Amino acid sequence: MASQAAKDAIFVPSEAYEGVRIKGPDFNLPIELDALLKSYETIGFQATGLARAMELINKMVRPFGCYDIVNRLLTLISPCSQRTWRLSDETIHPDSQTEELDPDIRAATGCSIFLGYTSNLVSSGLREIIKFLVQHKYISCLVTTAGGIEEDLIKCLGPTYSTPNGVFNLDGATLRKKGLNRIGNLLVPNDNYCKFEDWVVPILDTMVEEQEGPDRVRWSPSKVIDRLGKEINNEDSILYWAHKNQIPVFCPALTDGSLGDMMYFHTYKTETPIVVDIVADIRRLNDLSIRSRKAGMIILGGGVCKHQIANSMLFRNGADYSVYINTGQEFDGSDSGARPDEAVSWGKIKIDGESVKVYADATLVFPLVVAGTFGKAHWAKQAEEAAKAV
Repeated sequence: MASQAAKDAIFVPSEAYEGVRIKGPDFNLPIELDALLKSYETIGFQATGLARAMELINKMVRPFGCYDIVNRLLTLISPCSQRTWRLSDETIHPDSQTEELDPDIRAATGCSIFLGYTSNLVSSGLREIIKFLVQHKYISCLVTTAGGIEEDLIKCLGPTYSTPNGVFNLDGATLRKKGLNRIGNLLVPNDNYCKFEDWVVPILDTMVEEQEGPDRVRWSPSKVIDRLGKEINNEDSILYWAHKNQIPVFCPALTDGSLGDMMYFHTYKTETPIVVDIVADIRRLNDLSIRSRKAGMIILGGGVCKHQIANSMLFRNGADYSVYINTGQEFDGSDSGARPDEAVSWGKIKIDGESVKVYADATLVFPLVVAGTFGKAHWAKQAEEAAKAV
């Protein structure tokens, strides 16, 4: 017979607890995407983290011209959900500038959204999702790595392919002999980079002429990127829309890729090389952060794009909203794997800010996140405009 001590160890009484009950979706009946995404809140583990990410992004998002639509939509989805922040929610500060006293301006002033992503995500099909966000002005700026710039441009010149059956283990030596570059389970023909060289070198020539000409143009990474977005003139491109909508794209490591290779070769073809001022961009990015009345970070992956955005938030005592999506772990001390609470210790996320980290491959979950946030607001706007046109 079990001892009383053993029973006491097993049957520890529970304190009363009231919280969200775990429950998954019911597939006995057809389920719409909206309801499926809503069910993530109560599935648990990373699904609940994903629901939290969508909740925070819905607080950030201010689609231009459809602010009220978003708030009405959020209320319909969940009457208790917090609507999108706007300046008119805040008490008027005695030192407010004249324009900040205008009710229309206060109602239109929303959260600045800083979107960061690594280059491999542009190589993947997430490029089209990022393009959608830039095309419709749903974000305030982009921060990426060199591949995030050049792969967008290169895809306008030649396609990227999937490996057979999406495998990750094709033999590197065989691919090298065939002139195929592998990015995970993606393949990029080396000819694409040759086309990129043919396209970009004449542009570099012109940029040097402008640098040395009467206007003495000073090129920063974001100005170089804006020029390339103008020159590509292709609506499939993220950078095309960034140029058209004047959304700055920052790339602190602009030379760390094929574009850097082209700049290197270009130095041997011209007496005067192009000069790129990285300090101009750190001022521009930090100023954008400082001037934001509310600031939100959405960061896909880690490395340069993650830290550059987070560090800019330090100058305003931290971001108000932060969403990290990556597979990095914190035990190696890397910034890529660091959790949001580490950024709080540095002042990069506000002490009372809201944040979440989703441990997942961004290609798996970011399409769902966008569908449940920006996409939902966009489709609501389209529906309302269609109704008005009838």
